[in-house]
Parts: sequence; C-alpha cells; structure tokens
Amino acid sequence: MIEMVTPALEISGLQAWYGESHVLHGVDMLVQPGEVVTLLGRNGAGRTSTLRAIMGLTGARKGSVRIHGTETIGMATHRIAHLGVGYCPEERGIFSSLTCEENLLLPPALKTGQPGMGIDEIYAMFPNLAERRNSQGTRLSGGEQQMLAVARILRTGARLLLLDEISEGLAPVIVQALARMITMLRDKGYTVVMVEQNFRFAAPLADRFYVMEHGRMVEHFTAAELTDKMPVLNELLGV
Repeated sequence: MIEMVTPALEISGLQAWYGESHVLHGVDMLVQPGEVVTLLGRNGAGRTSTLRAIMGLTGARKGSVRIHGTETIGMATHRIAHLGVGYCPEERGIFSSLTCEENLLLPPALKTGQPGMGIDEIYAMFPNLAERRNSQGTRLSGGEQQMLAVARILRTGARLLLLDEISEGLAPVIVQALARMITMLRDKGYTVVMVEQNFRFAAPLADRFYVMEHGRMVEHFTAAELTDKMPVLNELLGV
C-alpha cells in the first residue's frame, strides 16, 4: 500500500487583495516536503503577493492555504509562523543597532516540534557570518545581510522557507554561496519556495517551476522539462 505524504504547502483557489486592489486571482500550487520550487514571472505578476498571502500579510484572503495539512486561511500571521514557516522578505529587516550575532539570536524558537539550527551549524554553513559575528548590522555587506536574514529563520525551527529575491543585486561570489546554501538545505530535508528574477540562479536549484502572470499561475513544469519549456519561458519572461 502506497503511503500518502502530506504536502508541505497546498494552495487552491487563493485570492488576495491589498485594499481595493485584487492581486491574486485563484492561485493553485502544490509543494512536497523536501522540494525546492521556484516562482517565476515578470515584476508585478503576483509572486511576492503569493508569498505574503501564504503568511497572511495581504489584506483579505479567500481560498485555501494548507501548511503540512493544516488550513491557515483564517489564521493570524504569528500562528502561521508557528506551523514551521519562515518568510524572508526582500527588505531583509536587519536591525542596524545590533551585532550580527545579536540579530541572529533575536527571533524566538518556534514550537514546531523541530529544533532550530544551532549557532555552530549556522556558522559552518555561513562562514562570513562567523567572521562578522561582532559587526554592527549596518556594517555587513548586502550579501552578508542576506545570509543573516536566512540564517535567522533557520534558528527558529522553520522547515518551510519562503525566500523572496534573495539573489537580487548581489555579487556573483555571494550568489554562488547562496546557491550552495539552497542545495545544503534541500539535502537536510528543508522545503524551499523561492521567488526569483535571476533565472540563471534559480534554474539549476529548483525541482519544479511555476510561472505567474497577472495574479494567476500560467505554467507549471519540472526541472526535467526545463529545456523543452525554454521557448515558452522566453515568451513569458524574456529569459
């Protein structure tokens, strides 16, 4: 008998608004535990709004968002986080008055039943942060701030990571370090949903891809289908 695995994330018919603006129009998406899934699309397509809607950070929401089998559409954001979800927004949210390590230690552990990653394990994954542990938040480079923003989530015990444009504007060497991080997290059993404009960064990392346009999913394919889908992607994204 085949054992059914509960999806890490299951979205169906998701609609969302910012005030009067209707930004998501019936989004469907399925992410299995341990997968890396990338959301592609032009600016304004609804990718960031999808991540924000998963966390309950838009205005009104309708439809269904199940996290590890639990319906969250009526939940407050802090309760959604306690289901083991970590959201890394584009703006990073590093506290400039705190040191790198103080920023890292700031969020409390979530009561997810999963231990958060220890400081030593985090520093092994991000050697730059170990070197800069006593530096003020403002003195970190953009790449180091991005590493810190992700590392801070890993400490909480979150196993489903929502990462918004983590490679944007960073030097190639830092982008390569972030790619290694994503690979390591998948090897450790984390589930990752990435919004990415940088197709070259996302393409080798993802197991599956969704493409958004005008607040809807318009394409979905696996990594194995990527080559065949390139003409469509060129049309949709100008890759």
